[in-house]
Amino acid sequence: MVLRFLTVAVVALGLAGAGHAQGQPSKEDLKAPPVLPKMGPAPTMPGSLASIDDENVLMLDLSTGGRVKIVMRPDAAPKHVERIKTLARQGFYDGTVFHRVIEGFMAQGGDPTATGQGGSKLPDLAAEFNDLPHVRGAVSMARAQGLDSANSQFFIVFQPVLKLDRTYTVWGRVVSGMEFVDAIAKGEPPENPSRILKASIAADKAPPPAPASPIPPAALSPPPAPVVATPSLAPPVAKAPAAKPKPKPKAKG
Repeated sequence: MVLRFLTVAVVALGLAGAGHAQGQPSKEDLKAPPVLPKMGPAPTMPGSLASIDDENVLMLDLSTGGRVKIVMRPDAAPKHVERIKTLARQGFYDGTVFHRVIEGFMAQGGDPTATGQGGSKLPDLAAEFNDLPHVRGAVSMARAQGLDSANSQFFIVFQPVLKLDRTYTVWGRVVSGMEFVDAIAKGEPPENPSRILKASIAADKAPPPAPASPIPPAALSPPPAPVVATPSLAPPVAKAPAAKPKPKPKAKG
């Protein structure tokens, strides 16, 4: 009796399994799928490209030999992008150096004092941490210990350093001219730091700085020495007294 019951149970299980294998839904299959959170718009997704607008493209003309093009991301960090545009149009970055450059890590600049302690006169920015990763070419805002202490300094990443994600605000990425970033002089600080010759917004159509004019060879020669009369060591020669004029003869009347 027990054996028969087990046989019937096994057959029933087999039929149920066969029915499920043929596509008949179970009660579990009929449950509604879980509600997933909505995804953000495509431009804010890591690794995606925003629509490129010249108003949001930063040009850095570097002393290393060329122009670096950076696509800024106002969709991910609007206040930081606005700050960079404001300072670039003020000429704030022109002539500033990359004062902290670590091989395989990043190049940091944007400090007019070249000490790492300076910034602009504008107020510090509130953090805008986002999902853009610190990959090669990413441009992120430097800050002090406080989360809301970014002002004007920024850094360009040489190699991925994802541990910085969501703790520093990424606001753009290099899309051309990375070879000029790679050539930035290394050091903390570098012995001969590389400079930002000019920072501009692509919409303003600022031309690259003119290359330095060659110095004419004549200008390289030292000026001729002034001619200075050498005093004579001989005794002075006595001058003969001037002859007295002879009286004119008087006419006879």
